[in-house]
Amino acid sequence: MAEPQTQYVLAPDSVHIAYQVTGEGDIDLVMMHGTVSHLEIAWEDPKLRRLYERLGSFARLIRFDRRGMGMSDGLPELPTVRQQVDDWAVVMDAVGVDRAALFGTTDAGLLATLFAAEHPDRVRALVIFESAPRIMPSPNDSYGIDMRMMDRITDASLRIDLDAHLAIVAPARKDEPGFPAWFRRYNRSASSGIPAGEFLRDLAGWDAVDRLPEVIAPTLLLHRRGNNVLPIRSSRAWAQALPDGRPVELEGTGTAIYSDDVDPIADEIEAFLTGTRPLPRRDRVLTTVLFTDIVDSTGRAATLGDRAWRELLARHHAVLRDHLARFGGREMHTAGDGFLATFESPRHAIECATAVRDAVEAIGLAIRAGVHTGEVELTEDDVQGIAVHIGARVSALAGPGQVFVSSTVRELVVGSGLEFEDRGSHELKGVPGEWRVFEVMV
Repeated sequence: MAEPQTQYVLAPDSVHIAYQVTGEGDIDLVMMHGTVSHLEIAWEDPKLRRLYERLGSFARLIRFDRRGMGMSDGLPELPTVRQQVDDWAVVMDAVGVDRAALFGTTDAGLLATLFAAEHPDRVRALVIFESAPRIMPSPNDSYGIDMRMMDRITDASLRIDLDAHLAIVAPARKDEPGFPAWFRRYNRSASSGIPAGEFLRDLAGWDAVDRLPEVIAPTLLLHRRGNNVLPIRSSRAWAQALPDGRPVELEGTGTAIYSDDVDPIADEIEAFLTGTRPLPRRDRVLTTVLFTDIVDSTGRAATLGDRAWRELLARHHAVLRDHLARFGGREMHTAGDGFLATFESPRHAIECATAVRDAVEAIGLAIRAGVHTGEVELTEDDVQGIAVHIGARVSALAGPGQVFVSSTVRELVVGSGLEFEDRGSHELKGVPGEWRVFEVMV
């Protein structure tokens, strides 16, 4: 799916709200992310892209950046809850939608709930992902977040310690090649005037508990069991307090929607809104995975500046894609400066990696790469499985200009003329046993 054009609508108080429209389904689904959002950079993350494409397969997806965030106008001061609730109507009116399903993640779920209570005629359904009708916990009920974790997130945001923030909201992806760099850029670009930490501190006063009986729209409440910020008891209590609350508990740990597999989320939303659950579309096949990412991309970006870095990154992407086409690779994920591709031949994956390494050196960049062959679950636009994790871990062991392969790959290309040097046995995080790793000497 091609990235959509960002459009703008002027709110009554002269604030421009940015929005995008994708998909051609019969259902209008209006989505607001939580305290961090950027319409355009979001597309660079493979999990968010996958989510948007899945939602757009059965609905017309209308996403917007809340005021003061991302592509929307920056603000001199924090917006009120009233302003943020009213912006749902501003965006719906801009695209000619009288009645829609609303989708809010984290604190945006509370805003969507307030809108549904005030405008029941405009809301056909609600989808809430890991939110609470009141942010501050109370001894009188089960709502609210773990304040110790919230303090850690707020502190990390105010200190602009994005690594600490990442470890809390998306722990499963903190070692994924390319993802931390994308996460840092996404968070830094999300604020268009007010730091996310200020938004987080303002959440303490938000409360929609008294309005829950007024929400007549059927409401899907999605919550990951391992969420370490918002206890699942809050979502369970919320479902019981609504006239038509439908709780669904998912596997996963992170607070951010992109922190774990998004397909179960899309499956539940599709079943909820259409009445039809999609059939599994996975095939288990033997394939070779190649991971690459730019070494010290954050440092280079800081040295060059945003514009020059974007231009250099675009050249890197063009070089890599040219070589994927040359060696028969299939691009699967692109996150910031990291690529994941699949190949039918392990030799072609190695040759592609070394060719890309040499080509990007000519434009002043250094990459690391990792190659592994194993069984994966393959769909039209996604690849998953333990073999993918092994490839990512092997890549992470490589240094600037190095191409590392697993022992599996080395054994498969015996007789090819490729030469390797042993780089020892390693424990790969999340993978059983020790794995011997070799460097390609080309």
